[in-house]
Amino acid sequence: MPLDWTKVMDRYAGGTTIPTVAGGKTLQITGVDDAGVHIRNSLWRDTLAREHLEKAADLIESDAMSRHAGLFVEEYRALVVDARATSAAHVLKDLGFLE
Repeated sequence: MPLDWTKVMDRYAGGTTIPTVAGGKTLQITGVDDAGVHIRNSLWRDTLAREHLEKAADLIESDAMSRHAGLFVEEYRALVVDARATSAAHVLKDLGFLE
């Protein structure tokens, strides 16, 4: 199933906190718009670009990337973009794309 951006916007509108893939910690999502999912922690703020999340979801669905969150991070860096791969894993796991 491709990443349905309308569902992403509905899920993260107004912001939320999601669990990390390792558990025990959380990732703060501050909002979402057509550009991407906006995230922050105590040291930084950033945006996970919509185009990168959609590309990753497509690669996962076509079995070109692993569904295992630990393996996904390195593949994301190599195949999608070398930026905030762990945060992307948290979001895609929350959306049901990763184990």
